[in-house]
Amino acid sequence: MKLVAVVSALVLSVMPLRAPEPGQIGSRIWITDITIISPENLDYIAEGSVLIEDGRIVRIERQKKVKVGADATIFFGKGQFLIPGLIDSHVHLASVPGMQLNFDPNAARPPMFGEYFKQLPRSYLYFGYTTLVDLAVVDRRTLDEFRQAPLHPDVYDCGPSLPIANGYPMSFAPPAQRFRLFPNFIYDPRQAATIPSEYLEKDHTPAAAVSHVKDSGGVCVKTYFERGFGRDRNLPVISTDALSQVRKAATQDGLVLMMHANSFEAQKFAVDGNVDVIAHGMWNWGDLQDQPGLPPEIKSLLDRVVDKRIGYQPTIQVMGGLRAYFDSDYLKTEAIPKLIPADMLEWFNSPQGKWFKKEISEDDVPDPNMLERFDNGPIRRVRQVVRYLAAKDANFLFGTDTPSAPTYGNLPGLNGYLEMKQLQQAGLSLEQIFRAATLNNARTFKIDSQVGTIEPGKIANLVVLRKSPLESVDAYDSIVGVWVHGKQVSRSSLKINANE
Repeated sequence: MKLVAVVSALVLSVMPLRAPEPGQIGSRIWITDITIISPENLDYIAEGSVLIEDGRIVRIERQKKVKVGADATIFFGKGQFLIPGLIDSHVHLASVPGMQLNFDPNAARPPMFGEYFKQLPRSYLYFGYTTLVDLAVVDRRTLDEFRQAPLHPDVYDCGPSLPIANGYPMSFAPPAQRFRLFPNFIYDPRQAATIPSEYLEKDHTPAAAVSHVKDSGGVCVKTYFERGFGRDRNLPVISTDALSQVRKAATQDGLVLMMHANSFEAQKFAVDGNVDVIAHGMWNWGDLQDQPGLPPEIKSLLDRVVDKRIGYQPTIQVMGGLRAYFDSDYLKTEAIPKLIPADMLEWFNSPQGKWFKKEISEDDVPDPNMLERFDNGPIRRVRQVVRYLAAKDANFLFGTDTPSAPTYGNLPGLNGYLEMKQLQQAGLSLEQIFRAATLNNARTFKIDSQVGTIEPGKIANLVVLRKSPLESVDAYDSIVGVWVHGKQVSRSSLKINANE
């Protein structure tokens, strides 16, 4: 049955999420005649209405007819689907995809950087991400500017991360600069000879580092177990005792403990250390690397991940982002010109813009061969792990690690959609993907009182889709619009230069 309502003497016809003219929006807003899908109860999906007041959900009616007052504004969503805003719990907002790391603070930035960062909040919203978690704050100014944008996702962060002295990712920076760039490192007496004298051990204990995160407003703590790759191998890693101290301090301060761990060795260390979240999939199996099936040693470890309900971020698109350099179709993806400046895309297509390809290719191996190496190597391995965990209904958390490296294959917003497709191919059900990107993330990061479901009292961060996300992963690219703190925005207006 069609619903026709008189709103402030204005008759609005029933049509897909039609908004009133500017200036007509009142303090009470109904989104009505729409199918509501909320992850806390997927057995109860019904057509209904949602009332928003002052940027929050205050009432939900799961019926076709609802009484509204004359002071309400109505948005009709006939034939469409309303879901909570999506959450990407693994981003790095200060990094620019496809660009070489520059450790000189006085170096001039290309003009396209300004346009990229101006568009960045909108690129995430374009694919429905209304909440982000930045796992390693290296430039607080960038996050502040992001939060000050007229329209932006909510951002939580882990403050400055906790690398071990001279370990990953400090190792990327020149020795003369790395301690300034990563000031919240954990002091390692084994590295004392290479740590500048002004950094005292008492100021860089695990407890001191965690306290600094808490004081900065972080909701989580991120540390690393990474022996390195490429030219940087055999890096120092955090000790069992140091991780134990980090675990104790994080618990006392109420912070979520996350660990960068992408190998069998690293994830075993993380599970033994009782971390809350493993922030990568397992694409490196060490001595078990060449086994075609899932080795029993790995199955045993994954069973412990399930039993402990450790949050698991597969981040398969990390490998996909590297693979993109050997896939001639990637930069032809329809969404890319809508998300980044035209001169950036032009540069990516140039020989200079493909500089990172030389870092990950081997001796001019043909592109088809490199694609096969990715598909039958790390991507195969991580998919096998994820498929096993999916069958056990593990606590999956949706995160993309955008951008995971200086690759143009991890573009904001789009990377989330591609990760969802990767997860489905790896064996996650559509219900598991939906929960991972909404309720699971919200609960794990202790923000479920604010976001993650469509319930009274929650922030009105919502997404309207043409398709159901429980019927097709393509639904996440059928977005009509998003609601950010009760403000409705059409998807078309979120494209770069949309208002020009």
